[in-house]
Amino acid sequence: MTITYGNLTLEGDPRQWRITDLQPHVAIAFKRLFTKVPKTAQEITLGDTDETRADLHWFMQRYPLRHTHEFDLITGVNRLREKASERERILMPDWTPPINAGFIEGREPYGYQRQAAALTIQNPNLLLGDDLGLGKTISALCTLTTGAPLPAAIVVQPHLADQWRDRAEEFTHLRTHIIKGTQPYDLPVADAYIFKYSNIAGWTDVINTGLFRSVIYDEVQELRTGRGTAKGHAAAYLSSRADVTMGLTATPIYNYGDEIFNVMQFIEPGLLGSWDEFMREWCDWGKTVKQPDALGTYLRDKGYFLRRTEHDATVSAQMPPLNTVDWEVGWNEGAAQDAEDLFKMLAMTVLEGSFVKAGQAARELDMKMRLLTGVAKADSVAAYVDLLLRDSPRVLLAGWHRDVYDIWNRALQHHNPVMYTGTESSAGKRRNVARFTTGDSRVMMISLRSGAGLDGLQEYCSDVVFGELDWSPQVHKQVIGRLRRPGQSRQVTAHYLHTAGGSDPVILDMLGIKADQSRGITDPMQGFDAKQADDSRIRRLAMAVLGQEILV
Repeated sequence: MTITYGNLTLEGDPRQWRITDLQPHVAIAFKRLFTKVPKTAQEITLGDTDETRADLHWFMQRYPLRHTHEFDLITGVNRLREKASERERILMPDWTPPINAGFIEGREPYGYQRQAAALTIQNPNLLLGDDLGLGKTISALCTLTTGAPLPAAIVVQPHLADQWRDRAEEFTHLRTHIIKGTQPYDLPVADAYIFKYSNIAGWTDVINTGLFRSVIYDEVQELRTGRGTAKGHAAAYLSSRADVTMGLTATPIYNYGDEIFNVMQFIEPGLLGSWDEFMREWCDWGKTVKQPDALGTYLRDKGYFLRRTEHDATVSAQMPPLNTVDWEVGWNEGAAQDAEDLFKMLAMTVLEGSFVKAGQAARELDMKMRLLTGVAKADSVAAYVDLLLRDSPRVLLAGWHRDVYDIWNRALQHHNPVMYTGTESSAGKRRNVARFTTGDSRVMMISLRSGAGLDGLQEYCSDVVFGELDWSPQVHKQVIGRLRRPGQSRQVTAHYLHTAGGSDPVILDMLGIKADQSRGITDPMQGFDAKQADDSRIRRLAMAVLGQEILV
């Protein structure tokens, strides 16, 4: 006779597993495995999912419980195995997707975009981390037209609402409506309602009605700080009421690996355990994930994360490789000499000052040094762009500082430059994009961190010039992704223009450091030759200032 340690029943509507009369030592072991069960719970209930059935079946190999549900448990185990096999089948290059009648004839999605849609519906939640330029917007629209329940909520950055509506109208038969403001009103009939991260908090009461059956989070890294903000709180409600949840971002991590926990809480809550468990097991109570490769592999194996690059078998045939030009330009040494004493003073404070003073000096040194570097090489950058435009029809010029933009505007005025930065209105951005793509402008200046989600440039431009550099390699990839995406018929060239002085040499040296946290999780086991971060970036900048006379 088999010894049993408690009772297990399946009951209620909705169906729940009820566990009673557990012996004390078994109850302790049970609560360690099923972390959602309160440690003080006397009566235990669990939602009936295939994951729960599989875990119960596994647990009872060690601690048998009295029950009559062997068939139900085995069915759950088998379904999980079948889902894993189906995921593998969908990701095979020879997978044949079903016909998608929701797309307009001649605008059908690519095969790899159909794969993402199929995986999202099959699981049914997914964080889609496809590399920049692979058309995550189209993958999301494909999800909404191949089985995700409607109506859907699409949450986007404020300046991308019109673009999402335009893409839906251009590619699909979906009816869309852009949510206006934070005060609820009677909504027109639509298949997809487009929210902005800035207004979802005002619609919490409507969200709680369960109106939105599916939810798409574009640039989901907007939620990387978690549920503590108003938008995070509203998004948590939105995810909890939806049957299908999909997050889109090529950069789920901008800084440290712990951000992935907050992002995944909106895709599949509990997948990474509680915050304490995640910090203890994955991060060792720090912000850095100890084993990024292992975490990335785990997310993939569970079916909640998908990422492809241009090297993927289903993508490579449609995307020409990236060409990179690394070019040193001259700069105004007089501007550097004028600021030499100030930079030395700030550098000394960074290295030797008190905690508060060092922090203030570090911020000021970073800001002023990067500004001086951008201004000092601005004329050389403009000359390079002017030369490039002899052969290229248009150039995307990336920078950061307003003073630098002003120099570029004056030097390149004969090319009718336009701006796409953080200061233009959404309407202004749209007008400038139109001038750049189909009008009289041959140069569009784009802020390094203002182009996320921007689409439509790839048919008109294939050269991006980095006139200023950012500390984060992901930011550069975001900008390149504006051109290197489906619809681009030419090879994209990224021109990195840097100097032998200022902040450029240190930034170039540091660019690989943060990438390893993101790389390990998004592309586990791919390898990355990252330098060791033995000093903070600003301390290294300060040391360079003192050791090399501002690196001139």
